[in-house]
Amino acid sequence: MTTSPLFLKKKPQRILVISLRFLGDTLLTTALLNSLKKAYPKAEIDVLVYKSNALILENNPAISNYIISPQKLTKLAYINLFKQIFRRYDLSISTQTGDRPTLYAFLAASTRIGLVPSRQETGWFKRYFFQRWLVFDEVKTHTVLELLRLCQLLAIEPVYELTPPSTEKYPDITTKPYVVMHIMPQWRYKQWTSEGWIGIAKYLEQQGLQIVLSGSPAKNEMDYLTTIQKQFPTDTINLAGQLSLSQLAKVIEKAQLFIGPDTGITHLAAATGVKTLALFGPSDPVKWSPWPKNYHVNLPPFHSKGSQQVNNIYLIQGKKSCVPCYLEGCEKHQQSYSACLDAITIEEVKKTIETALN
Repeated sequence: MTTSPLFLKKKPQRILVISLRFLGDTLLTTALLNSLKKAYPKAEIDVLVYKSNALILENNPAISNYIISPQKLTKLAYINLFKQIFRRYDLSISTQTGDRPTLYAFLAASTRIGLVPSRQETGWFKRYFFQRWLVFDEVKTHTVLELLRLCQLLAIEPVYELTPPSTEKYPDITTKPYVVMHIMPQWRYKQWTSEGWIGIAKYLEQQGLQIVLSGSPAKNEMDYLTTIQKQFPTDTINLAGQLSLSQLAKVIEKAQLFIGPDTGITHLAAATGVKTLALFGPSDPVKWSPWPKNYHVNLPPFHSKGSQQVNNIYLIQGKKSCVPCYLEGCEKHQQSYSACLDAITIEEVKKTIETALN
């Protein structure tokens, strides 16, 4: 494995970072972007992302330009992307082990670093596409730290802070103290029970806190929130589908507390510095916990098992012997239920809320 630093003859003037996964993954890449900007303050740093994820990087001071990759590549789209990136950069960095990120890194620059699969996996040959590479750790390293490992290959100092999207235009939604609740994750197997959310909503009302619901404009999510809101306090504000990500970040930042499952918006909340209560089930917190604000340690902030608190993050994990199982729910598909999440009680969440607010 080639972990020795890549000694560049001169500092790169143009850098391309490739991040083609989900919303939360793109946000977690900002620690690496901040590290690159600190090491190469005069460099132009571009990011290759899917269009649906670009807004999570809005007004990020480390980034010069966004290059948009279509999720479904047609021949014409591929040609257009090829023209945009081919040998335009001094350095390209792949933050994933997939075929596309590896190929794009190869096309974009003559000097390349990236993450590759282990030799036991299909695709081990990808290491030949890079001058320096690291084997991706699926289990023991938090995703933020995994990306910051790439700093070793450039002999630069890691920066452990994430940067949420920002905007100067955001709504003043209420004069009351409020809690933001993000009820629906992208996948069913990460979802807590409707009864749990309704119980917590009633509890928060008793504490004198208004509830603000966040959510995407997806029809199934809008319909679910409309239905469950009927059993919430009457002054609940439903902002699903109404705000940009940067506006939502501002709303969350001003809240007393954010409560959400293992999903991209919970990572966004953590990055704003607000107290964040995350409900975890099958996923391993070692790898996928929200990244705590002002946590500057080269160790995963959370253990694999148990409810824990680090800085602004309060993590509740379902109490089952199989947790974390790393599977997509008990039925092993994205629309499955997860017994460990269903086992999280309203009383347990209430106690954690009380601790966080006090």
